[in-house]
Amino acid sequence: MSSTPSAVRARPQRARFIAYVLALVVVVVFTLIAFGLHGKTGDGPGYFQRGDQAAMIGLGLCAAAGILMMTRPRVEADAHGVRVRNIIGGYDLPWEVVRAVTFGRGAPWLTLDLHDDERIAVMAVQLADKDYAVKAARGLRSLHAASLSPTVVE
Repeated sequence: MSSTPSAVRARPQRARFIAYVLALVVVVVFTLIAFGLHGKTGDGPGYFQRGDQAAMIGLGLCAAAGILMMTRPRVEADAHGVRVRNIIGGYDLPWEVVRAVTFGRGAPWLTLDLHDDERIAVMAVQLADKDYAVKAARGLRSLHAASLSPTVVE
């Protein structure tokens, strides 16, 4: 049986890689489109200006920033509790409020089941990361189990 880790830190692996690549592709595509915009807008009287090109590149950067939000999830846990940061929002929970650390059947990521019957998604530990996710889930479960054990004070 493995010993309890002192701390667990995890971030999604596969999703982060895909997000970085996709964000780069979006910026490149929007930049290429921007440089392709010049001259007349078609049969009408309008013309593409430098400002239009800058706006197109700006839209690409905004889209890339949105895609990079997928790199935000993170979980950090120690003997005192667990801190979860998802794409939007986060939680700082002591282990006393956590009933179970579960990877539900077919669930894309780990969840924390709380004593008040709420479930908190831990998007940092994703099923797509396979062995990395299993290791992180086992570490979180070990810390949770250790927090449930009564400590002997002499």
